[in-house]
Amino acid sequence: MPHKILVTYASRTGSTLGVAEAIGKTLAESGAQVDVLPMQAVHDLSPYKAVVAGSAIQNKQWLPEAVQFIQANRVALSAKPFAAFLVCMTLAMKHADQYRGFVSDFLAPVRQVVNPVSEGFFAGVLDIKKVPSAGDRFKFRLSVLFGVWKEGDHRDWNAIQTWAAGLPRLLTV
Repeated sequence: MPHKILVTYASRTGSTLGVAEAIGKTLAESGAQVDVLPMQAVHDLSPYKAVVAGSAIQNKQWLPEAVQFIQANRVALSAKPFAAFLVCMTLAMKHADQYRGFVSDFLAPVRQVVNPVSEGFFAGVLDIKKVPSAGDRFKFRLSVLFGVWKEGDHRDWNAIQTWAAGLPRLLTV
């Protein structure tokens, strides 16, 4: 029987969904049976031998439903291999490597609940039209104007695939 893995995510504009799907595809190519589901659709972790969970970052935090998912499932997640990832526009900034430690801190609330066997950090997509708040849209427009970010898709598919390709050996323990 194949190793069944859940890849679950919280996304606002679809960028994190795309990352989750790429992770799921890579895991499936390794021979695992994979379900890729939004966190709100997950009600039972018992069918899964391992879980990969990720969230978009807003205001330096995982989305509220993602934090709620981790807290609500803390016992089940602690009993099986668990990996975490985040999708954050800070990683699309110039010299993003210097912000890696800063961005890593965004996973601290997750680490307090369950210890990931691996962590993935990925840039996302900046589509200002999809930013829900007018104030945030204005801030992003200013940031683009001043060269902090560029609009567009900043996901590094090779980095996502490389991280995901390393997961099977960690998730089958």
